[in-house]
Amino acid sequence: MEPYELEALEAVTTRPPRDYATLSVSPLTPVIGAEVSGVDLARLTDAQLAEVRTAFLDHHVLVFRDQEITVEEHKRFAAHFGELRPVNPPPPEGDPYVLDIRTTAAAANVAGNAWHADGTADLEPSLGSMLYITETPDGGSGGDTLFANMHLAYEMLSPTMRGLLDGLTAVHDGAQSFRGYTIPPDYEVPVNEHPLVVRHPETDRPILYVNQAYTSRVPQLSADESDALLGMLFAVANQRPMLSCRVRWAPNTLVFWDNRCVQHHATYDYYPRTRYGRRVAINGGPLKG
Repeated sequence: MEPYELEALEAVTTRPPRDYATLSVSPLTPVIGAEVSGVDLARLTDAQLAEVRTAFLDHHVLVFRDQEITVEEHKRFAAHFGELRPVNPPPPEGDPYVLDIRTTAAAANVAGNAWHADGTADLEPSLGSMLYITETPDGGSGGDTLFANMHLAYEMLSPTMRGLLDGLTAVHDGAQSFRGYTIPPDYEVPVNEHPLVVRHPETDRPILYVNQAYTSRVPQLSADESDALLGMLFAVANQRPMLSCRVRWAPNTLVFWDNRCVQHHATYDYYPRTRYGRRVAINGGPLKG
């Protein structure tokens, strides 16, 4: 490991643990993810909500087990963090803010079965998502979700590479995520340009902001240079397991992740079994480098 990589890791892993008064927070790994216990999401107190906010910024991915929440309680919890984000394309029926995550026995693939962040082609991508799984494959395991810390992905790059990326932008194209599939007729395909490195609006930490699902090119480079650079950056989350945590789903588990600084990968390893959940997303703001 290079000295700058070790320095980046130690900056994250040597932080002193926080003391929480109203709930318990148990890290999943030293660099990302935590399980939160001692809280009922349907009956959050103001003090608990404040500590959830703190844990969210520290760990980027929060896992809440054994939660019995209705759709309205799910939406109310999400609304504490910002305006709810409509589903695009909108569902033909039902709640416009709730995306059903349903895998049938006949599914050849599932959405998100590759490293990505949600909706980065939008002008203002989402702040985060809350996925609530109520039915796991045959009530058991399967369909784990991996989450990668894109703060650390940037910080572990060489100083020279970080200097190069800091001056570049990337085009994010919503059509790219439908490669091999038909784009729904009511899907408004977004295309927007964001800095390759953005700053977290609440912590000001830098974030490597590219993902294979949406990022199409770097306009400041030639096509060959852009493809080579993006190929290297896309591989960072996949080839550095130390950046990630694994969430093993159980019925009535809710996971809340920071879509600004986290990529995730929905593992499809349970064919032909079924799974069901629902996701509520939260609007974000403009991205700044």
